[in-house]
Amino acid sequence: MLSRVAAVMAPRTHNRRRVTGSSGRRREGGESEPQRPNMSRHLFYSAVLLLVVMVCCGSGAAGVAGEPSVPKFKWRGITGDGGGETVDSLGAPSLLKVGSDVFAVAEAQCKKKAGDGSFTGVASQPLKTEAAKTPEEVLEKPEDKTQVLEEDASKDEKKKVDVSRPTTAVKGNDIYMLVGQYGSKDCPSSGAGGCGPLLVKGSVSGGDINNKKIDWEDPENPPQRLFDTQPDSWTTLIGSGGSGVKMNDGTLVFPVEGTKKAADGEGEDVKTVSLIIHSKDTTDWKLSKGMSADGCSDPSVVEWEKDKKLMMMTACDDGRRRVYESGDKGEEWTEALGTLSRVWGNKKRTKERRQLGAGSSQRLLAMIIGM
Repeated sequence: MLSRVAAVMAPRTHNRRRVTGSSGRRREGGESEPQRPNMSRHLFYSAVLLLVVMVCCGSGAAGVAGEPSVPKFKWRGITGDGGGETVDSLGAPSLLKVGSDVFAVAEAQCKKKAGDGSFTGVASQPLKTEAAKTPEEVLEKPEDKTQVLEEDASKDEKKKVDVSRPTTAVKGNDIYMLVGQYGSKDCPSSGAGGCGPLLVKGSVSGGDINNKKIDWEDPENPPQRLFDTQPDSWTTLIGSGGSGVKMNDGTLVFPVEGTKKAADGEGEDVKTVSLIIHSKDTTDWKLSKGMSADGCSDPSVVEWEKDKKLMMMTACDDGRRRVYESGDKGEEWTEALGTLSRVWGNKKRTKERRQLGAGSSQRLLAMIIGM
């Protein structure tokens, strides 16, 4: 009798089921407890993955649409008389030899007839062998031989890039040209990718001498500036114009002139000095530590092959030509007294005469080229 009563009072367990929760512990549920739907894991993961892809693609497209257009830099010829652009004057001339070809290169001061201001370009022309016998005026019609560099910031407005004082050097079949200048006041707002002079690469194209010309490569974006940040102690740095030199060890050397910052507590900046900038791989450029005396500008540089020294000639404010020599790429310069320095000169130079050297003349003087 007791066993029957116990059986009746005992809880029923045969109609209950055990459920394992997400925590891994087992719990009991009643017979009337609703059963959870069993969603396929693969279907769930696929839906989540699709959602992630859609979000990423949408945000990426929005980012591209919101970014400003990247400026491009292009060389173009000037439009000439018909387009309202003319060459007002030429200056800073140089000669360069590529293989058996000789070219004249000069800065072109250009302007628009509408009076929108002036801008700089680069004029170049191959020289014929007949020039060795008969004087020939170079760049007689400069509008046909001048190119300007533009920053294509928008379709409606194109900013002219400063290519003043072109200074050239040749390495193999490649032409390297230093143009523009560094100014501490303009550097932070530069629209052409950095501070300082711009390095441009060129090559010769065309068949016979009548069709040969120099093609300047469109600069990288941003273009290769020689200084990524403001150089210490300098307010201005600019190429001298004319020719640089490739040394026997492959180093490219460009003569430059600069104005150093005044010392703390002093008023005006110190006078202009001459120095060099050099590189062996055309990527990493170094300003020489040594420099000329104050007031000496318009430097020109050659390599004295016998002693493997660099010789730098400068024009100084006192009217004399001072010549310096260096055996360590300009780390120190020694004036060549008693030999070349100060043995000739001209009238005392004024500020107006220093500006752009020969740039004030309306045309380059006739050149007699000894081939």
